[in-house]
Amino acid sequence: MQIVIANKSHSIYAEIICNTIAEAAKVRGTGIAKRKPEYIISKMANGNAVIALEGNTFAGFCYIESWGHGKFVANSGLIVHPDYRNIGLAKKIKKVVFEHSRKKFPEAKVFSITTGLAVMKMNSELGYKPVTFSELTDDQSFWNGCQTCKNYDVLQRTDQKMCLCTGMLYDPKKELNTKEQKHNYDKKVWTRLKNIKQTMFLKKDKS
Repeated sequence: MQIVIANKSHSIYAEIICNTIAEAAKVRGTGIAKRKPEYIISKMANGNAVIALEGNTFAGFCYIESWGHGKFVANSGLIVHPDYRNIGLAKKIKKVVFEHSRKKFPEAKVFSITTGLAVMKMNSELGYKPVTFSELTDDQSFWNGCQTCKNYDVLQRTDQKMCLCTGMLYDPKKELNTKEQKHNYDKKVWTRLKNIKQTMFLKKDKS
């Protein structure tokens, strides 16, 4: 298995990457913003993506987005093909794309919004902390990207202050203070938080 920085030669995998992301959204039953092949290809061409390959077979992918004139970056679109799940590949991809983000944007804060408990766990292990949406980028083009998510109406109702996703942030300026600390992950706490959000917002949709 190879996990490499993607380039133009990997554009042949753009279609299957988008399809895999779309299928994962259906199975999970939660909001995942849709991606188009052209967008994925642009990330590869700019060296802002990581791809996992087993020989010539697609196994996993993730890309970097930059917001607020480089003040914030996000590792988005993390996906593993069903044939390669449950072997720890997502964690490896996440680590590689995080390290790549830190090299390309050393001064930037790295953030994530997700409903996935597995992603929350990986973020915690990398040093991310849970934060309110107000601490994330105010670049409207980022939030506009949530329009294809099925929970976008929740984001609108709260004036972009909260949604079913949980915001997490890695601040490089605080790295020296937290480097020696152990980042604990309590699945029960995160699950409870997720359930509370679903009860709060989805109940309103049914009323």
